[in-house]
Amino acid sequence: MNQFSLKGKNIIVMGGTSGLGLAAGKAFIEAGAGILAVGRNEKTCESASIELGDQAHVISGDAADPSTIQKSISYYQEKGEIIHGLFHVAGGSGRSFGDGPLHELTLEGWNHTFNQNLTSLMLSNQAMVKYFLQKKTGGSILNMSSVLGFSPSPKYFSTHAYAAAKAAIIGFSKSIASYYAGQNIRVNVVAPALFITPMAQRAANDDQIMRFIKTKQPLDGGRPGYPKDLAGAACYFMSDASKFTTGQVLGVDGGWQLSEGQY
Repeated sequence: MNQFSLKGKNIIVMGGTSGLGLAAGKAFIEAGAGILAVGRNEKTCESASIELGDQAHVISGDAADPSTIQKSISYYQEKGEIIHGLFHVAGGSGRSFGDGPLHELTLEGWNHTFNQNLTSLMLSNQAMVKYFLQKKTGGSILNMSSVLGFSPSPKYFSTHAYAAAKAAIIGFSKSIASYYAGQNIRVNVVAPALFITPMAQRAANDDQIMRFIKTKQPLDGGRPGYPKDLAGAACYFMSDASKFTTGQVLGVDGGWQLSEGQY
């Protein structure tokens, strides 16, 4: 038996219609899973539905709205199917709302960033834990943090609310992983560095930052990550190969944590 197979599994991908979530969704399907992908943007939902094909159901909704995860769970309940996993990717930068260095950070930027990144994740995790407890099936939750939550890089990446929210995701995930391990509910975290995604366009289009990334993320010739680089890790945590793994944080960072990076 292939422990890495996802055949017969149903997985909700919160934030699954673009970037890292979309790439993971494709990998889940290739490994045999059926997925429900959730996105905020109607256009990305339409394009994701085409890209993901018949093994996916796509809905639009804000992850910070409690009804969104409930609609996702209800979809499978109405079909009489079991949910096996949740990958929470939804989140994003609060820079345009006032996130930045602490002396410039606005209260709006702080609140928006935490709502988008941490509150949304709490809501999806809470609903899935309640579901797993009710069904007595166990299951896997994988949360998205960032290397900025524990490995800062002040010159180019100084959004302090974002770093705080991503650090909080790690503490939250470890705490619930500990509490629910006895019910066979696994909770783990992936922490990417700079990846080429819609959220990362500011950095991706800045030549100075890209020169820095070449040495800050030195693996594979020195480059930013591509969404497919994270998909394998996501498949591991959704599969039975990780059935003895919980409360872990996996940095998928191209060597970010090991390098000073050169300006």
